[in-house]
Amino acid sequence: MSRVIRYFVACFAGALAAASIAMPAAAQDTAATGPLPADEVQTSAEAEKPPLIPTSDFAGRSTFRGLKMSPDGQHIAFWMAQQKQVYLVIVNVESMSIVDRMLIGDKVEVDWIRWAGARRVLFSLAQIDTIRGEERRFTRLFVSDLGTRGMRYVGLKAQTDDGDDIVHLDRDGQYVLLAMRKSVYDYPSVYRLSLTDAEAKHEVVQKAKDGVWIWSADEAGVVRMGLGYSKRRLRVWYRPDETSRFKQIARFRPDDDESNFWDVLRIVGGSDEGYILDEDDDGRVGLQKINYATRERIETVYSNPDWDLTEAIIGRDGEPVAAFYTDDRNQVVWFDEEDQALQAQLEAALPGQKVWIISRARGNQRMLVSVGGEADPGALYIYTPKTKTLKLLAEYRPALRPALLVNPKPVTIAARDGVQMRAYLTLPKGREPKALPLIILPHGGPYGVRDRLRYDDEVQLLANRGYAVLQPNFRGSSGYGKAFSELGAGQIGRGMQDDLDDAMDWAVAQGYADPSRVCVVGSSYGGYAAMWAVTRNPERYRCAASFAGVADMKEQLRYDKDYFTRKGARKWASRVEGDEGFDLDTISPSEQVRRLARPLLLAHGTEDSVVPFSQHKVMEKAARRTNRPVETLVIEDEGHSFSSKENEQVWYDALTAFLAKHNPAD
Repeated sequence: MSRVIRYFVACFAGALAAASIAMPAAAQDTAATGPLPADEVQTSAEAEKPPLIPTSDFAGRSTFRGLKMSPDGQHIAFWMAQQKQVYLVIVNVESMSIVDRMLIGDKVEVDWIRWAGARRVLFSLAQIDTIRGEERRFTRLFVSDLGTRGMRYVGLKAQTDDGDDIVHLDRDGQYVLLAMRKSVYDYPSVYRLSLTDAEAKHEVVQKAKDGVWIWSADEAGVVRMGLGYSKRRLRVWYRPDETSRFKQIARFRPDDDESNFWDVLRIVGGSDEGYILDEDDDGRVGLQKINYATRERIETVYSNPDWDLTEAIIGRDGEPVAAFYTDDRNQVVWFDEEDQALQAQLEAALPGQKVWIISRARGNQRMLVSVGGEADPGALYIYTPKTKTLKLLAEYRPALRPALLVNPKPVTIAARDGVQMRAYLTLPKGREPKALPLIILPHGGPYGVRDRLRYDDEVQLLANRGYAVLQPNFRGSSGYGKAFSELGAGQIGRGMQDDLDDAMDWAVAQGYADPSRVCVVGSSYGGYAAMWAVTRNPERYRCAASFAGVADMKEQLRYDKDYFTRKGARKWASRVEGDEGFDLDTISPSEQVRRLARPLLLAHGTEDSVVPFSQHKVMEKAARRTNRPVETLVIEDEGHSFSSKENEQVWYDALTAFLAKHNPAD
């Protein structure tokens, strides 16, 4: 196993006083590294210039992913990559020994992992295939029984691209309800598939219905609601119980406010009640309890006055468990007093660090706890509340010394139209914070995503190399209310790009950045924004680097059409395109490549199933045809995010060499 996965057999024995937790020495060593106050800026007088940290020390975030604890607290499942091969790994918590280690393949991506009962693991695999000359993303569901070291496909022999849409999972892991299409000409039906008997025949529990792309069930496994777009209307079908027929109870345009009403979190069995995330009277997204039959809100369960909720957990008993939001950091609100007490215990034992419960067993027997800070990669622990003990499972970056890293600072920037946007500024340690070379680092998405204060490998790597790094939450970013989110509608390559320019101007005006030494670096949508920055405004930017970026917006929407049809294609396309008849070619780097006059690093993985490799090829071809200054990096057998430490280091090496050549820090 990689050095990053270092299992410690010894458990720190004994419980301390009722309010304390037995804490490993490793956690004590890093407990003092907390964020700087928002108004502090580190200068060269406060710290020496650190040595260059090897890129290999930052490349390791993808060694293990998707960690999930079994319902009985006895096992942990995750996936990892070694030498470009993807494995599913299951570890026994007591012995810290590997129970299963299954080779999945080298040209697939693991979308998610989920326990089905205490002895069975479900996982979704994604892969790109070409059908009739058109690239398509396919997902498939697999199951593995504990101790068998094997996996089995769960689904129809013949079906289309979307094969992991779970409508309901049996609590004990005996069966699953999947929504699947037999062919591209069909709407999805809901099938009951056995997870225990590979020879069992599937059962249709809900036939396909014209116009329905999304099916929802209550916690008893009764299919209760269907959603779908037809003739530019979102239509909703509903039934109160399994003996009743579905009736269409609503239809409206995609941009109607009420369309959010049907973002179903849970339908409570035996009632018409359920939960959604939607705006409250103050315009903030909160957890709402509603009546689906009457389409009326019953109450606001929880709403933060300043921030949108991003997620909520509803228990199997139909009661809310937790709500999540992000101010400058991820935050959780537990509704149960026991959960609140557990969170408080962990935070008291690990002061100055962000403590996050990422997975837990039923009854809180055990839980996986992530601990760290903005300048501390942190570690992963197993916490046992009964004995109040923490067991170190893994250090995220064991080679990194937090003392060499730097805390980002939250700042507020006014865009040219007066819109206020939050951003995060990271200044290099040991350098005077004046006239620095600047990296604008826009996030991906772009919608439903935002940056926050957290440890980030790329940010710390760039800061270590002497660059100031600015991460703007441009208009359209999530978490700041519907009004701010909607400002991004139709503004890809336009107003959203203006925000990046305005962020640069702010950094220059504050004296942090040298206007002649600014580059843009990003991945996914951020990669698009980087390409577009040097294409649209070569007078501003010295260079750009894109990993897995979109070069042709029309082609990307065409590639996404099946995925977005199921989730609401027209609403998404309308948000990207904005004004009716707007030509996306005018904001596509590959179509505007003749305007490119600055060095561009163009990197992509050949097995990317989110932004297909064809996007890289079309940009590279356009640049070569017009003799534009493009350097390319192709990473074989890599997906949309890094599945191996080796591939991640290849990107970091290429990025730092490119920046040192075209925008040197010294």
